[in-house]
Amino acid sequence: MRPPSPATFRDAAPLRTALAAVLGDGAVDDELLGEAGPLGRPLAVDGLTIGNRFAVHPMEGWDGEPDGRPSAATRRRWRRFGESGAKLVWGGEAFAVSADGRANPNQLHLNDEVDPRPGLEALLDELRSGHRAACGTTDGLVVGLQLTHSGRYARPSDAGAAPRVMFRHPVLDARVGLEDDAAVLADAELERIAERFVRAAAAAREVGFDFVDVKACHGYLLHESLAARRRPGRFGGDLAGRSALLTGIVRAVRDACAGLRVGVRLSATDVFPHGRGPDGVGAPLGLEEHRPYDAGFGVDPDDPLRPDLDEPLRVIGLLRDLGVRMVNVTAGSPYTSPHLQRPAVFPPSDGYASPADPLAFVARHLDVTRRVKAAFPDLVVVGTGYSYLQEWIPHVAQHEVGRGHVDVVGLGRSMLSYPELCRDVLAGRALDAKRICRTFSDCTTGPRHGLPSGCYPLDPEYRARPEAAEIRKLRRRNG
Repeated sequence: MRPPSPATFRDAAPLRTALAAVLGDGAVDDELLGEAGPLGRPLAVDGLTIGNRFAVHPMEGWDGEPDGRPSAATRRRWRRFGESGAKLVWGGEAFAVSADGRANPNQLHLNDEVDPRPGLEALLDELRSGHRAACGTTDGLVVGLQLTHSGRYARPSDAGAAPRVMFRHPVLDARVGLEDDAAVLADAELERIAERFVRAAAAAREVGFDFVDVKACHGYLLHESLAARRRPGRFGGDLAGRSALLTGIVRAVRDACAGLRVGVRLSATDVFPHGRGPDGVGAPLGLEEHRPYDAGFGVDPDDPLRPDLDEPLRVIGLLRDLGVRMVNVTAGSPYTSPHLQRPAVFPPSDGYASPADPLAFVARHLDVTRRVKAAFPDLVVVGTGYSYLQEWIPHVAQHEVGRGHVDVVGLGRSMLSYPELCRDVLAGRALDAKRICRTFSDCTTGPRHGLPSGCYPLDPEYRARPEAAEIRKLRRRNG
């Protein structure tokens, strides 16, 4: 039986109880203060001013052109991000630094045969134009581009070639069909990937992005590198080696791209990989035989269902020493722990039912973010995990910002159905209940089956697409 959705709560009592079980406090404000409250306050960072406390999280739209350029659908999404009124756009899109580093064949990427700048400039123009039309000005708007390599989860074509990895993983190799060491990237290959991060960052700087996000989250290459204890050589072993690829890229981007800020989105905690149990509920399959678990980052090896932030905090300290002033805190991976990474009422078609009330995993996000902010009060910290809260997003967001637990509240999925939520909250307007993301997970189910990512239930444009019928069939099949 599914736990009650926050959409059914008539008051904040059940939400407070669920959050307090993890956080020790209810984390909910009753009265919303709009633009005059914490969410409307500007924030200075690294010579920039972020005009309010809402951020747009980066997406993988699965809707770029095969040569890596944005499509009309990509441009529409970016325009809607601008129209949201959020003053921080954290990455906007997951832009792969190489064709073979794409998570899907239609991901935007750095193509050696195509100048990336016109496409990136078009996206930036769409976003700023949408923001100007909705807000009257682009003052206080700060925009980044997320740079990524998907590593273990790279699927650059439909041919099914084995992906490349940082190290042989005791659990995940079998899931992606890895059988020998040939899949492990050599040091020289990692150095070439690092150079491509710098090239992509230079293109972003030339077209006018304020910063780039060096993506180190959700199981992709730079996140996996942080767990590469089993890897020999200078990019594995102890934390200095495991963090060398990430810190080296950050250092190289800052050296080569004067004036371009660098942020990092980091999965600050993970969890032992989950799978669909016999009852359809997520479970850490094979946990006992792999304890202690040495292939995770930010988890207790003896109890890898529990966070251990010692190493993540040390990595953030290294990033701060390199001049990083913004960190976006997330958790888990959509491939191995979607219940943690994006708590939801309904799982995607290839997923599983949440092993506990999703509010417990929302609280996990809040707790980890609080701990990062407490350790680094001088950094701008962006939080994650809010979309599941639905009508209660602004109540929890205002509480967390107002009490200094986080600086900026990031929204991802909910921007696909209702980007104007940010503007409505700041203007003191009632939320449009018919457009609030209900975490149906169709935006994940689509990509899992090679279809574009979008809100098929609530966005009229996607609801009218031919893929919508296929999405509905997949959802019914999953129950």
